[in-house]
Amino acid sequence: QVQLVESGGGLVQAGGSLRLSCAASGNIFSINAMGWYRQAPGNQRELVATIASGLSPAYADSVKGRFTISRDNAKNTVYLQMNSLQPEDTAVYYCNALLVLRGKSGGYTYWGQGTQITVSS
Repeated sequence: QVQLVESGGGLVQAGGSLRLSCAASGNIFSINAMGWYRQAPGNQRELVATIASGLSPAYADSVKGRFTISRDNAKNTVYLQMNSLQPEDTAVYYCNALLVLRGKSGGYTYWGQGTQITVSS
């Protein structure tokens, strides 16, 4: 099966930066879209940023101008550069991918394991 492996989480002070990565592996033919979601304690999981084939990246209003999503298609990897981090950004961040499998038709959605981002004030 497909795996999405996240890395880059950790603890940072307010105003600092972190970079998340999410590498997809498995029987992948193509990736239609990848994105990042986050979930803070007591909150619903919310969309942070997405990047789809042929489309411009999209961001939640709360992170526009601070976060940048990018893809390395050769590595089946998506990144999230997070700058000017704030305590409100503290959450578990989940990678998501909509992909096409080799020998299969249609799209399938997969999730990464989640990585903790903690921003101290």
